[in-house]
Amino acid sequence: MQIQDLPYADPGVPDVRSGTRFLVWLGRQQLGGQVKSMLWGLLHHLGIAALPIGIGIAVQAVVDHDGGRLGLAAVLLVAFGAAIAAGDVMLHRTAVTNWITAAARVQQLLARKTAELGSVLTRRVAAGEVVAVSTGDVEKIGWFVEALSRFAAGAVVLVVICVGLVVYLPTLGIVVAVGVPVLALAVLPLLPRATRRADIQREKAGKATELASDTVAGLRVLRGIGGEELFLGRYRAASQEVRRAAVRSARMWALISAIQVVLPGILLIVVAGYGARLALDGRIGVGELVTVYSAVALTYHPLRNFEEIAMAYSFSRPSAKRAARVLGLTRTAGPTAADGDRKASGDLYDPLTGLLAPAGRLTAVVCGDPDVAGRLADRLGGHPAEPGEDHTSVLLGGVPLDELPLEDARTAVLVQDKDPVLLSGTLQELLDVPRSGGVLPEQALAAARCEDVLDALAQASVDTDGDPMRTRITERGRSLSGGQRQRLALARSLVTDPEVLVLDEPTSAVDAHTEARVAVGVSELRATRTTVVLASSPLLLDRAERVVLVHEGQAVAVGTHRELLATEPRYRAVVTRETEEELAAARPRADAVDGLGPVGELEALEGESA
Repeated sequence: MQIQDLPYADPGVPDVRSGTRFLVWLGRQQLGGQVKSMLWGLLHHLGIAALPIGIGIAVQAVVDHDGGRLGLAAVLLVAFGAAIAAGDVMLHRTAVTNWITAAARVQQLLARKTAELGSVLTRRVAAGEVVAVSTGDVEKIGWFVEALSRFAAGAVVLVVICVGLVVYLPTLGIVVAVGVPVLALAVLPLLPRATRRADIQREKAGKATELASDTVAGLRVLRGIGGEELFLGRYRAASQEVRRAAVRSARMWALISAIQVVLPGILLIVVAGYGARLALDGRIGVGELVTVYSAVALTYHPLRNFEEIAMAYSFSRPSAKRAARVLGLTRTAGPTAADGDRKASGDLYDPLTGLLAPAGRLTAVVCGDPDVAGRLADRLGGHPAEPGEDHTSVLLGGVPLDELPLEDARTAVLVQDKDPVLLSGTLQELLDVPRSGGVLPEQALAAARCEDVLDALAQASVDTDGDPMRTRITERGRSLSGGQRQRLALARSLVTDPEVLVLDEPTSAVDAHTEARVAVGVSELRATRTTVVLASSPLLLDRAERVVLVHEGQAVAVGTHRELLATEPRYRAVVTRETEEELAAARPRADAVDGLGPVGELEALEGESA
């Protein structure tokens, strides 16, 4: 896989049973790149390991005054140097390719899981943890994949050096063959403690990231209640915990690095001392001593790969564990249907609550608890249930949404939650979404009553000749008011023209006059489409053809808004938020304005207050 071929057509199905299994699976997916990188690493390391041969021949040629052998040594050194240069360049190139492609694979898997789970993802996993996995954790996982091939090449080279020295000069080669494995394995007793400290550091860093993300997301609210200093103190304390954990982890890795420096030095001293005695006794030549000494000195570089792979694994394992936890979340607990050609069309029915939304009609749903309404909206869209919830699938035309391919389910039912997000870009790009073509952007904007938004964008236009469609919207629409962002999100949902549209409190941030006009616009534009609105606003409820009251998880009453106001006390308690005594006192006034419609009622009530 080359970088220019990214993204992957199919990133695969990961093994998420544990962090280690996920790393092994990822390594297998990169097997071709790993082999290529290892071969270039072998060329690089073997070129370095072979240098002592040329140096030894050159030294012995000088001692023997042999010009022919000196020329041969020069040719060998040039060849080994070329091998080192080519191997180093290509090793770096292939290793970085492995890192980037592995990171891209993980990010594609995370993006696919995010699209599959939708808004339920942040209910199961903290938003900060998702950010940590998709940024820092991806880098550490890629680091392990990159270091793996270098470690394999270094291990092979060490074996070749030890075997070669035993064959070349057994008297010193045996010493090296015994000493090098000791050097490679000397740090093993320290790795469990270093790994635990690294895990603690990553865990604390992840919590600090989650706290920072949540604080930034709620900064406006915190400023409103004066809670900035409180949360700043919490983050300061969390960051200090991360610092202390990082220092403790760094001390252990510093000790491991020191051992990796000291022990090779001791081996060099032993080889040099013992080899010098053998040379003085005439048992080996000077060139042979130089060859062995140089080979032992050059083992330091491949030995460093053992330390690197230990560090990479220690830091990547908790990151892989978090990634596996996110990737292990599923859309449904039950199996999906084998038949991918099933089509769904018709009434939307939830067996769990008994809620029925007839096809082609505007149905309003009233819940006393906003959280219950949000979970119900997710269920109606076929989104996965949270742990502990019933996994009974919602039916669309009698077909379970869980058994539809994800793309078909998303095309059939669109859910707009109560806090929709606007991505940065122009208004034209915002509305450039997959759609049926039955609703034009202009119609969607008109139905969502975005006239003032278009005027504001036109005035903010600098180089677009006052064209609001080409005016850029800042990240999350921060330059717009809450009501304007909400109506733009509603227009984006309307322009897709799905068969079933589920809206969770679509007008909670707009004023009453605009809300009444939006209710009219949505009902007219979606006149032949199935629409479900979860709301408690009388202005929206009065436009609905059918209103359903959901109480304690069950649909307990069905009718029009005015019928339920007159006959269902629980409905009145949710919609009007008034006691029975207040309702009785207000009934004559309600009779006087009955039949005026939502806008007329609003004007009549404002006239009384004036």
